[in-house]
This record gives sequence, C-alpha cells and structure tokens, in this order.
Amino acid sequence: MRILLVGEYSRLHNSLKEGLTALGHEVCLISTGDYFKKFPADILLKRKFNQGISKKAKVGFYKVFKKDFTSLNILKQFFSYKEELKNFDVVQLINETPLGIQPEEEKKAVDFLKKHNENIFLLSCGTDVSSVSFALKNKLKYSIFTPLQEKKVSEEKYSAALKYTQPEFKKHHHYLYDNIIKGVIASDMDYHIPLKNNPKYLGLIENPVNVEKIKFSSFQQTEKICIFLGINRSNYFLKGIDFFEKALAEIQLKYPTKVEIIKAENLPYQEYIKSYEKADILLDQVYSFDQGYNALEAMAAGKVVFTGAEKEFLKYYDLQENQICINALSDMDDLIEKLAELIENPEKIRKISSQARKFVEEKHHYIQVAQKYLKAWKAT
Repeated sequence: MRILLVGEYSRLHNSLKEGLTALGHEVCLISTGDYFKKFPADILLKRKFNQGISKKAKVGFYKVFKKDFTSLNILKQFFSYKEELKNFDVVQLINETPLGIQPEEEKKAVDFLKKHNENIFLLSCGTDVSSVSFALKNKLKYSIFTPLQEKKVSEEKYSAALKYTQPEFKKHHHYLYDNIIKGVIASDMDYHIPLKNNPKYLGLIENPVNVEKIKFSSFQQTEKICIFLGINRSNYFLKGIDFFEKALAEIQLKYPTKVEIIKAENLPYQEYIKSYEKADILLDQVYSFDQGYNALEAMAAGKVVFTGAEKEFLKYYDLQENQICINALSDMDDLIEKLAELIENPEKIRKISSQARKFVEEKHHYIQVAQKYLKAWKAT
C-alpha cells in the first residue's frame, strides 16, 4: 500500500511510518515538525513569521484582514508538493488541524487530499473539538481544563486548546466528519472516552513505539536517585507542571543528599531524549488517564514515569496500580508521598522499570501497532 501520513505529534507518525515500512509498505510523512520539537518528515513544511518584526507584521495583518501569514505560507508550501500528495491508498491526519494552521486553510488542504486520495482517516491524539467539548462539560473527574475551571489560570493560558470551542474550528470539525474522513481512531484513553458513542469511531489503537531504537537501562542504585522534569511553557498548566515543581522543591529539602533533580525546558526532541538519559524517575503529566508518547518512550528506556494511569486505563490493560508507572494526581502531598516511597525503597524503582519496558514491548511495539492500523483501514 501507499500511505500518506499528514502532521506529527510527539513522534507518533514517525514511529508508525517505521512500522508500516518494516511491513513492506510505501509511506510518505508530511508535517511542520511540531514546532520547536523538530520531528523529521519526508516533506517538511517550515513555519515562518513567528519572530521579530515579521511576527508583529503578521499580528497587525490578522487584526485588520483576519488572515494569518503563517497559515497562508504553509498552505503555499503544501501545494508546491501537490504532485507528491496524490494517489495514496490511505491518508491519515494526525489531528483535525494536521498542519497547525487556520481552519480556512486546513479545509483547502484536506479538500485537495480528498479529491486525489480516496480513503482518509483521522487520529484523535491531541486536543480537538471532541475531546475539548467533552472535558468542558465536566464529564471526567478531571481534565486539562481543571486548572481553568478552578480559576487558577486565565483563559489566555488555554488559547491553544480553547480555539476548538470557536465557531470556525467547530465548523471545520463537522466538515471533516461529514465530508472527508471514513473513520477516526483514538491513541489512548483520554481520547477514547469522548469518542465512544461517535458513529465514525473505529476504536483505540495504542501509540506505536519503536522499542528497537530505545535502549533499556536497568536501574543501577547509586548515591543519588535522579529525577527529571521536562517543561514545555506552552502547556505548563495543562500538564500540571506546577504541581511537579512544587513537589520537587519539597523533595529536595527532604532528601538533599539522596536526590539529583534535572530540569529541561522547550527542547527539540533529540535533545530532550538525551537530557533524561541518566534519570531514574521522570515526571510527565498530571491531568491524564493514560500515557502520552513521551511517557511511553521514557518507560521503554527504563524510567519510572509519573503520568496518567487511572482505573479506566488499568482495567483496559488488566494492570495493577503502580505496576508499570505512577498515577500522577493534582495533589502535591500525594506526589511527595509517592516520590518519597521510591526514594526510600529503590528496589521498587527497579521492579517498576522492568515491568514498564515489558508493557511497552507487548502493547506498543511499533510493528504490531502498524498491523492494527492496517486492519482498521482495510475494514472500513
């Protein structure tokens, strides 16, 4: 099969491409690299007008004409590759706005893909109209919007997610479902739950992880246990990083000779991976029911990850609490208690570490997951 993957989040489409290629399929990935993360692509569209004077000009132009320079430029780049984007057996969009541009421009891109490629599918693996509207209706015990609903932060901090409540994004969402896609697939429980009753929903397919590229390092007890926290300022509160930072400050005071804390901020993907190599424990995110891609790669590398692992996730995979990772809650005392338990009982780090690697190998192996995608696409 010839397969076109459009857009990239957290290396998901790169790993899926590797799995599909290993199975003998021809795959092309087009994306903008996911902002500062700089993920590779066969066709890499460059995001411009985001710094200095050009950014100020862009903002002014948008205020007057409601047109975004960056979106228009990315769309222009997209159409410069139009001959390379035709006649695929399957096209998969990483998100409802896979190029990260304005809905009007996204529509032109997907219309072109629909005209020249018959089978188009959608992934739900990041904020979109379905997950955002579900969360804002308080249908979950918590969500990325909990800090907003508790009035801890302003709506401005949530602009990237709240854009999916705007009329133009809702219109684009319905247009995709009514006219473009054959089905939608969720990558984990956080997106599976909102889609359960959607007639276009094809089910949950786990994030593909290329475990062959990730070296497993078993826990080696040394004088200090290393704890890593990666910070992305754009989703600082959405991920609950504020809780992690406060908990780490207390842990540093409580165990000054037993822990080493490493923080990294807004790093490209390759630098981010290197920055946590020596870590024993990695703090990922608070407001999730399941693990995202960063958490899974860290688990495959043998880190004990504080991330989402709610009862819905445990039931789905038939796991016990804290078997493969630590369920991180928006409770500083709980985070401190769970960190202290690991620091004082390092043999638990070794046990969870090995179980985490085994879980990723068994449930997220990139070739096995690629086979699930092929089955879902062919069955529709």
